Amino acid sequence: MRRIVLASVIATVAVAAPIVAQQGMQAPGSKNPAAITGGTYQVDPGHTLVRWQVDHLGFTPYFGIFGSAAGTLTLDPKNPGAAKVDVTIPVAKVTTANEALTAHLLRPGKDGGKPDFFGPSPADARFVSTSVMVNGQSATIAGNLTLNGVTKPVTLAAEFYGAGKMPEQMGGKENVGFTATGTIKRSDFGVTMGIPLVSDEVKLDIAAAFAK
Repeated sequence: MRRIVLASVIATVAVAAPIVAQQGMQAPGSKNPAAITGGTYQVDPGHTLVRWQVDHLGFTPYFGIFGSAAGTLTLDPKNPGAAKVDVTIPVAKVTTANEALTAHLLRPGKDGGKPDFFGPSPADARFVSTSVMVNGQSATIAGNLTLNGVTKPVTLAAEFYGAGKMPEQMGGKENVGFTATGTIKRSDFGVTMGIPLVSDEVKLDIAAAFAK
């Protein structure tokens, strides 16, 4: 997944740099919500990331990334509280800086038993919003997260990051982006390996990009 994200970033920079240099353009996105026309937007899988973080033995935080998400955002700028989010995240593509840990996260259970974490063929995680409470350019998004075969309510604190239309040379699509944070307990989803030496609480830090 790291290679996919890196390749996407390099490709974006390679395309954008000569356009900016030749035309003196500014970044097409801005924090102006008036740039949002509304409708149904598709997740941009190359620029949507879920960073998860746990406490490791009380010594350091440790984090990894989920990417390659898919799904939709339905948004009416005249009624943002009616927004709907439905996003799936391929757990099988989890990325960490430690190859042994990544392998452990996806390792089968010993002797046919329960895996320590997700196992070799984990189902995609899915978040489906149930309500959105808007306060200016911030929102509290409540929804149901299905992970590891368990569905639990989760609340995210979201912030509008930017919107605008890409140059025609880069596809011309309208893009809108948000950041969000939240916390879950992994034990709620049946992932108890290492607790309490490795924290039950998992912090989520999300960059969500959408396009139409």
